[in-house]
Amino acid sequence: MHNFGVNLSDLRRQYASRSLDRPDLQADPFAQFDLWMREAIETEILEPNAMALATVSSNGAPTVRTVLLKGFDERGLVFYTNYASAKARDLAANSQVACLFQWLPLERQVSVTGLAEKISTAESLKYFLSRPHESQIGAWASRQSQIITTRALLEEKFAEMKNKFRAGEVPLPEFWGGYRVLPHTFEFWQGRPNRLHDRFVYRQTTSDSWHIERLMP
Repeated sequence: MHNFGVNLSDLRRQYASRSLDRPDLQADPFAQFDLWMREAIETEILEPNAMALATVSSNGAPTVRTVLLKGFDERGLVFYTNYASAKARDLAANSQVACLFQWLPLERQVSVTGLAEKISTAESLKYFLSRPHESQIGAWASRQSQIITTRALLEEKFAEMKNKFRAGEVPLPEFWGGYRVLPHTFEFWQGRPNRLHDRFVYRQTTSDSWHIERLMP
């Protein structure tokens, strides 16, 4: 067996900067998520809205990738993608997803499970128009998840689309838009010393009611 020379077993860190107890928690998980997201932003963590998104294909194969959370409210968590991408094909076959936010400088994680559904075209258009001009063009240039032989082909397509839309606004592509994750569970994880971490899970009981439980680490 090849020895790569990296001893990961010796990597250790004591999580001791914060704690989490039941009285600290908001009754509503979205309010608790909002609180932690604000702290992550104020701490100037790199890409605090980076969200690992796990999906499952029609044949049961899981895939995980990082997307950017671009909005949330009491309805759910919103991200955007190409509707012909690998993740979109997964979601068409199985709408169940898992999401993870990892804020290591705060020694925190938030995991979410739920169902993903497409948002309205009007919502997607509103966000699309807020994007930088060249990001709008990028949405037209990339056929996300399709095989490409060289980067030059992608850059040529980008130049083609940039020229096509040089005279006016870039329209919303019909193959691009948002999904909203409708959460069934939220778990808030706070690192603690000796791996005795604080974990609390919110489980939805009704459309506007959540049950909170502490979990063993």
